[in-house]
This record gives sequence, structure tokens and C-alpha cells, in this order.
Amino acid sequence: METGYEQIVTQLIPGYASLARLGVALLAASPRASAQGASVLVAGCGSGAELLEARAQRPDWQLTALDPSAAMLALARGRLAGQAGIDWQQASVESLEARARFDGALAVLVLQALPDDGSKLAFLTALARSLRPGGQVVLVDLMQPERSPIQQQLREARLGFQRASCLAADATVVDRGTLPIPGVDPVAKASLIADLTTGLHPIGLSRLTALVEAAGFGDPAPVFQALDVEGFLLQRRD
Repeated sequence: METGYEQIVTQLIPGYASLARLGVALLAASPRASAQGASVLVAGCGSGAELLEARAQRPDWQLTALDPSAAMLALARGRLAGQAGIDWQQASVESLEARARFDGALAVLVLQALPDDGSKLAFLTALARSLRPGGQVVLVDLMQPERSPIQQQLREARLGFQRASCLAADATVVDRGTLPIPGVDPVAKASLIADLTTGLHPIGLSRLTALVEAAGFGDPAPVFQALDVEGFLLQRRD
């Protein structure tokens, strides 16, 4: 069942409805995570969309669900109540004491929230450290297009997408009227929209490439794009 959180994110992020399915399918086809009983990390598991999809596509995976937010972790646990084979941890990837433990990882809409003051590199380095050599990560984030003649157009198109979805980036409801979301009151809805649209730190492809290489990955392979939201497949170097 879709949560109020996911309804809002779907209205904000073009292509979000397919991201969990795409990410799990990509990882399930990777050299390491394709193995029976592979160990997979979901970094920033949020409301549990990737976990639910992983259970649907690969019920044999041994999952570790990680999120620093107790509220989001509780929401995800409630949605997957009774599901075995999931290790729940309220923690950040940087604090995770795991070295070469996982066969693959998913990190959707996580890196964009970290400033590029060493925090992004620390996150990516911790991800690489937690993977076995050759392990892959599906990374999806808001990106900053570089030297693109349509950079401003992409940004305006994303805002237009949000307006057409009855949301505005300043957390107001626009002229199509109110979209009631079961279980989410208007104040909480506005707060959540603000959290998802402000204080983000997108970077360009050249900077991402430099960071992932410094962290211990090979070059990022593009696998998804919807306006300025992009997905990449990273592989830890041997």
C-alpha cells in the first residue's frame, strides 16, 4: 500500500513511481547480488518502497534497512511487518560498522541531501567500504546539469511538473486545488514538501565522477533520467 509520503514524492519527482522497481531489477542483474541469498543494503530506506520491491522481486535477499530517522524506520517496519530476513538499523551509512559485507546496495534520493563539504565523500566512501569487491550501488539523485543550454529549462520543467501535480516547491497548493492525502494533515504535508524541495545539494556529473572515484568506485554508469533527476550504477573496484 502506498503511503502519504510516497504520494507526495511521486508528485515531486518525475519517474519516482518506477524507481524502486528499476533499482531492484538493476541490482538483481548485477554479478554479486544476482546470487541466491545475496546480502543487500538499503541506505536511507525511508518509507520502505525499495524494501517492498526487493521482497517482491528477490525474496531470497538478506536485507539491511538503514535510516537515521526513527519515524521513517517505524513506517517502513510497519509496512513490512512479519517479513523475515530484514535487519533494521537506525543509523547512517557512515556509522555502519560493515566492511566488505554486502553484495549490493540501493541509495535513492540520499546523496542530494548531503552538502559537498566532505559529507558526500564520507557517505560514498562508507558505501564502498561496506561492499564486497565488485559489489554495485544503484544511486539516484537530483543532479545539477553542467554546461547545458537547457539547464534552466530542466529546472523550470521540474517545477512545472510539480505544479501540474498540484504541488509547488514553496509547499503551497496551486490552482488545481487541494489534493487530500489520507493520513497526512495539511501542516505535515507542507512540512514534508519543504523537506523534499529545500536544503538540497545537487552536483554535476564531473563532480560526482570525482567523488565516486575517490570513494573507491569506478566511473558512474547512467541508467535513468527524468528531467534533472538521474540514476547511476556504481561498482566498487576490486
